[in-house]
Amino acid sequence: MNLFSDIRSLVIASIDAMVAAGELPQGLDLAAVAVEPPRDAGHGDMATNAAMVLAKPAGLAPRAIAESLAARLARDPRIAGVEVAGPGFLNLRLQPAVWQGLVGAVLRQGADYGRATLGAGRRVNVEFVSANPTGPMHVGHVRGAVVGDALARLLAFAGWNVTREYYINDGGGQVDVLARSAYERYREACGLSPEIREGLYPGDYLIPVGEALKAKYGTSLLEQPESVWLADLRTFSTDMMMTMIRADLAALGVTMDVYSSEKALYGTGRIEAAIETLRGMGLIYEGTLEPPKGKEPEDWEPRLQTLFRSTAHGDDVDRPVMKSDGSWTYFAPDIAYHYDKVQRGFDELIDIFGADHGGYVKRMKAAVSALSNGRVPLDIKLVQLVKLWKNGEPFKMSKRAGTFVTLRDVIDLVGADVTRFVMLTRKNDAALDFDFDKVLEQSKDNPVFYVQYANARINSVLRRAREAGVAVDDATLAAADLGKLDHEAEIGLAKKIAEWPRVVEIAARGNEPHRVAFYLYELASDLHGLWNRGNDAPQLRFVQDDSAITQAKIALARATGVVISSGLAILGVTPVEEMR
Repeated sequence: MNLFSDIRSLVIASIDAMVAAGELPQGLDLAAVAVEPPRDAGHGDMATNAAMVLAKPAGLAPRAIAESLAARLARDPRIAGVEVAGPGFLNLRLQPAVWQGLVGAVLRQGADYGRATLGAGRRVNVEFVSANPTGPMHVGHVRGAVVGDALARLLAFAGWNVTREYYINDGGGQVDVLARSAYERYREACGLSPEIREGLYPGDYLIPVGEALKAKYGTSLLEQPESVWLADLRTFSTDMMMTMIRADLAALGVTMDVYSSEKALYGTGRIEAAIETLRGMGLIYEGTLEPPKGKEPEDWEPRLQTLFRSTAHGDDVDRPVMKSDGSWTYFAPDIAYHYDKVQRGFDELIDIFGADHGGYVKRMKAAVSALSNGRVPLDIKLVQLVKLWKNGEPFKMSKRAGTFVTLRDVIDLVGADVTRFVMLTRKNDAALDFDFDKVLEQSKDNPVFYVQYANARINSVLRRAREAGVAVDDATLAAADLGKLDHEAEIGLAKKIAEWPRVVEIAARGNEPHRVAFYLYELASDLHGLWNRGNDAPQLRFVQDDSAITQAKIALARATGVVISSGLAILGVTPVEEMR
C-alpha cells in the first residue's frame, strides 16, 4: 500500500476525465505530475503540482486547471478537502479514516509494507569496497562498505535483482610491495631482523603472513633472489589478505556475491578484446594529448600514445589506454572489467568509489556508455572521508595497521550496528565526523540511540499489554477498531508511516540509502513525541483500561515498529528490543 501513489493515481484518473470531457487536450505528458507532502504541514496532507506542469502544454491558466481538477478530486470519499493555493498548486486533506485504515494495512502486510516493484526485476551490479588486498580494511573502506551494502539492500527491497561485487586490485605494483613486505616478515619468522625500509608496509598484520610462509617454505627462500620468490609470495600474501578482508566484511555484516580479480584480466586476451571492441567503433586512435593543466610547455614532453576517444561519450579529454612503451595504463583493465559486467547482462551498474577517484568518474562512464551502446547506465558514488574523534581529540592510528585505523578498531569500540547506522547519517559525498563518545551517547542527538530506543519502547508496550491479558498479535491488532485513533498526534504518526513507501522509491531512484536513516530518525521522533505527550495526557498512553482502545493504540505503535524494523534491515542494523 502506497497512499501517495494511490492519490497520484486518483489525480491522473481525474485528469483523464478532464481530457475525455474536452477540458484538457489529448496527448498530455503526465510523467511530471507529482503528489508529495506539502512543505508546510499546515497546508494539508498532500500536494500536487498537476495544474502547474500541465498549464503550458495545455495552453491554459494553471489556476483554471486547478479549480476544475479540485472539483473532481473532492468527489472521492478519501478526500476531506481540496484547496487551490497560489498560482495553481493543489493542497489535499484526507479523511481520518484513510490514515486509520493505513495502520491496519501495514499490520496485514508486515515486512512487505513499503516493498516496491520499481526495479521490475532489472539486474543491477553494485561494486563496492574493492580495497587493495594489501592489508586490513581501514575506516574509509568501512564507509564505502556500509554505503554499498545498504544500497544493495535498498535496491533489492525496491524490486531490483542485485549482485554485490568486489573487484580485487591484485594486478598492480602494490601487490609486489606486499610480497616484499611479507618476505621481510618471513625473514623475521626465521629469526632474522626484518628490514622494513621506506615504501614497504609496516603493519604488524603481516607477521602471521611471515609465520605462514615459514611453515610452508621453511628457510628455503632466505638465500634466494627476489626473482625466485616474488610471484609465489604475491599470490600467497594476496590470498591471506583477502581472507582477512572477508573476515572484516563479515564482522560488519557484509557478504559479497562475486569476487573478481584484476590479475585475471592480464594474459587472457580480455583487455585486448575490450580495446579492440572500442577500436571497431572508431574510438581508439594513436595521438598525443595536450599538456596537463599547470604544466609549463618546457616541462611537457609529448608522447605518442594509444587513446580512447572518451570525449565522444561525455568526457572532458580523451584518455590513454596504452603507454608509449606498449604497456597498459591503469584505465585499460578497468575498461575490460566493466566490459565484462556489460557482457554478463547487467541492466545497470553502480560503483562505490573513494573520494580520491573523482577524476575517474567521467572516463569510466564514457567507457561503459561506449561498450554498451548507451544501453547500460553507470552511476558512480564517491564516498567522502571519515574523521574519527575520541575524548575530544582526533583518534590515532592503529599500531597493528601501522598507518591507519582499521575496521576492527571501530567495531571493537562501538559494535557493527552503531558503525553502520552512523556511516549513513550523512550523504555519501559529504564528509562525516565519527565521534566515538557521541555515537554511544543516550540522547536525542544520537540518531542510533534515538531510533533503537523507539523500537525498544514499542516492544515494552507490547510486553505490558500481554501481561495485562490483551491480545496483541498482528492479525488481532489489524482488526481492531482503529477509528479510536482520533487524536492529531496519533494521526500525525500514521501520516509519517504513510511516507515509508515513498521514501523507499525516492531513495532507490537516487541510489541514496542515507535517506532511510534520515526518515527513521523522523519516524522515531514522532513516536517519542506521542509517547511524551502521554505523560501529560493519560488518554494518549498506549495501554488503557479499555482493551479495545489499548489494541487500537498498540496497533499504531506496532505499525511504527514494522517500519522501523524494515528500515533498519535496509541499513543492515539489528533492531534492539530492550535498552540496557
